[in-house]
Amino acid sequence: MRAFKYFVTEAAASLWRGRRSAILAILTIAAGLFVLGFFLIVNTNVRRLTERWGESAEFAVYLRDEIAPAELEAVQSLIDNSGLSAGRQYVSKQQAAERFGKDFPDLGATAGKLSRNPFPASVDVRLRPEVRTAEAAVDTLAKTLSSQPGVADVRYDRRWLTRLNGVITFVRSIGVIIVALLALASALTVANVVRLAAHARRDEIEIMQLVGAPLAYVRGPLVLEGVMQGGAGAILAIVALGVLFTVARARYGAALAEAVGLGAITFLPVELWIILLLGGMLLGSVGGLIVARSVR
Repeated sequence: MRAFKYFVTEAAASLWRGRRSAILAILTIAAGLFVLGFFLIVNTNVRRLTERWGESAEFAVYLRDEIAPAELEAVQSLIDNSGLSAGRQYVSKQQAAERFGKDFPDLGATAGKLSRNPFPASVDVRLRPEVRTAEAAVDTLAKTLSSQPGVADVRYDRRWLTRLNGVITFVRSIGVIIVALLALASALTVANVVRLAAHARRDEIEIMQLVGAPLAYVRGPLVLEGVMQGGAGAILAIVALGVLFTVARARYGAALAEAVGLGAITFLPVELWIILLLGGMLLGSVGGLIVARSVR
């Protein structure tokens, strides 16, 4: 405990002496962790959104206006006998127009003024939960139905969800690269700040070495100085994220949640706060270790 108290005292004193450089290092770490936290918030909510959309993904068979009753019955029999359907609903052209009017009130009135109903009839299919991931079987059913007389088009929501997940994965990869570069910049910035502090204490360090002070007493304050800078940067990033999230949710949260179908936009869970804090401290300790290992 005596050694730890000495480390904390010396590290705090060193940070105060070089506070301008230390503030730069703290802001650099905060910027990197802010970007990481922003990506984590977006990723958390996008994952919730895709999971919800995936659970409600439907299989829709759009019918031609001239479809015969026998052709409609054949389409419905194929769906019922496929073993993939948990239920189906026939939606007439009139019902499709009414549904559009409810979903898009501003456009519904315009659509009602047209000389003919532009919306096709359809058969909406709810897939069984256990087969929602069986894309091959669903694709086979889609191809079979597409070739049936009277069928205009077949839409499977999970196809565009798969494409959306691909785009999200690509963006996430870009985010990881950006965060890695910022983390490297943060560690190097901390290393330079700690190196300046070590240079300012060079006479003190030499005296400690001459009197036989343990190497840990020389290196400890340097490492802890980096840890303190990293922790301060992480706390600053979390506070900035919280403020930005609160302001953004107050202004746009309700409209955004309603638009995408989420109950509410959520902030980072406490576990990720801890990970960000530990990550900042780790980045700082890396910078401190780089300098500490040069002291022999």
